[in-house]
This record gives sequence, C-alpha cells and structure tokens, in this order.
Amino acid sequence: MGIDLDLKDLARYPFLQESQTFARDRTGSIDTFLESQVGKIVLPHAAARVRAALFPDQVDQDESEPLSEVSIFSYAVARVLVSCTKDRMMADRLARYEAARAAAALQDEDPAIRAYVAQSLGIDLDARTIPVTTYVELVARLRDDRWRLVNRQVREGAVTVGTTEVGELLRERIRVVVGRDLPLNVPTSLCDALKPYIDELTAALREKTLEEFGEVDETSFPPCIAALINAVTAGTNLSHMGRFALTAFLHNIGLTTTQIAEVFQRAPDFDLSITMYQVEHISGRSGTEYTAPSCATMRTYGLCVHKNALCETMSHPLSYYRRKKWQQENKKKE
Repeated sequence: MGIDLDLKDLARYPFLQESQTFARDRTGSIDTFLESQVGKIVLPHAAARVRAALFPDQVDQDESEPLSEVSIFSYAVARVLVSCTKDRMMADRLARYEAARAAAALQDEDPAIRAYVAQSLGIDLDARTIPVTTYVELVARLRDDRWRLVNRQVREGAVTVGTTEVGELLRERIRVVVGRDLPLNVPTSLCDALKPYIDELTAALREKTLEEFGEVDETSFPPCIAALINAVTAGTNLSHMGRFALTAFLHNIGLTTTQIAEVFQRAPDFDLSITMYQVEHISGRSGTEYTAPSCATMRTYGLCVHKNALCETMSHPLSYYRRKKWQQENKKKE
C-alpha cells in the first residue's frame, strides 16, 4: 500500500524505514553530524528524550519536542546515548517510551496512515486471526496470562484476536522494533565525546531506581529471591541460573557489586575473584547490563518456590518487591 508521508509523519514514527532513510541521507557520519550546528541542537533534545523515557510522568506535553527534523534526528541520537551507557534497563525503558508515544499518536491518526504504519511492522489492523508463529513472536514479552497460547482460540494454524488486542500487539511490535539491536556497538571515541550527557543519564537512572525501590528492604523480597539468599546463607551451592537471578535482582534494586559479592561469601565454593568477575559481568562491566528473570523464567528453571497470594498477581520479582515495599510503607504510616 503506497502512501505519502510528510515530515510530521516521519517525526511521529521515527522507527519507520522512511524516517531512518531520511535521517541517514541528511546526517551522514554520526560523528560529523554531532559536531555540526544542527547536531549541537539535536543532542540536548536526544538526552531529554531519554530522560523522558525514565520519567514519563514528568513530561510536559505543552513543551514536547516539535514534529520536525530535530525530532527525527533526536530519536537516532537517543539510541546512541542509551547504547553508550551500556545499560539494558535504560534501553528497554526507551523502547517502551517510544512505543507508548507512537501508540498514542496512532489512536488519533488518519486511518490510512495508521494502517500503513501497522502494515510496515507486519500487522494487519483488520485481521481477526494471526498465524501462530507470528503470534508467538509478538507476545513473547507479554506476561498477562490471557496472551498465553493455551488460553487462546487456535484454529488451522491461526490465533483469534480481538480489535483492541490488535492495537496492543501493534504497540508491542513497535517496542520490539525500537529496542532491536540495542545497545548498539558505538565506538568508544564517540561515547567518550558524549560523556557529559551519558553521565547525566546514568545519574538519572540511579535516581529513577531509588525512586522506584528506595532503600533496600529484605523483608519485601519475593519468596523466590528470599529462598535463594537462604540457600546461600545455609551453605548451599546455587545453580548457574540461581546465581544469575539473585545477582541481577540485587543489582537492579541498587546493591553495589561489593554488597552483592558479600551475599555469596558463605557459599561452599566461594571464590572472591571469580564471584566479583561474575557479579561485575551481570552488572554491566561486560558491556551489557542484565535484568532479573521474569516469574515465567523462574518457573521454567524451578526457582519459583513458596508462592504466596501476592505472587499470583505479579509477573516479575521486581514488580513483587516494588508492590510489597509499598504495602509495608503504607502499613507503617497507618
């Protein structure tokens, strides 16, 4: 389906191939572009875009970025900035923010453009069935039980979906497309040149983490994490996935590498140098920062134990921790 997209369309949906071609044809080398007058204007906008992804509730819609070339370029530069932080959580937040932003714009979009954007991403808005293979790929990160294949109507290799569900799947598809290949392999020299912005964004992520999780409260740990800590304390060797899950969780809620290593010191096979290497690797020293496994993954590896009523309403250990801590704090106030 052919359609003419204007500059505002490209700015609203910068993940489209047309938008990326537009940006590539006008920027050339990213290094050269950032040193240009336009590049110097775009860079603060790109940093603001990443910060908006961290604190979306603080975004003033009246002061949002204009739908222009600056907006198209800032999308590309924002991807470079989050890649330089080497933080997977920040990259994920950017992808979710961009998906939410585009999905909101699509709700009031011209039907022809809305259909074109969806089609460009491999989704037919009028379809009421989706091939099983496509469906499984689309819902891979959706944790609500209603998306599980066993809970869907499947007939002749296709899954039945409702009108509103197609819109949800489109939003998820945008998130996947935006997050694809992040973090990018950005030259160290370029990241060094962007260091002031990267340091600012890294500090903002720490601020966001503190805002979400606050001071560490072990009484709010989900049962699966508490069980892993108890096992280590009792002198039991954890499985590889158990070590990974515990390390990633503790890192995600704000513990330092040293504090995490101290948790493992009672393990029978404890070796400080090996433990520090593993902890630093999972925490981002390798260039990729990991997020704790979801509840579904914990179940797959037999690490989901001692489930309670709150567990039944959660899909991720970090969500459990956040909710339980909120409950504990409210109880203290009462």
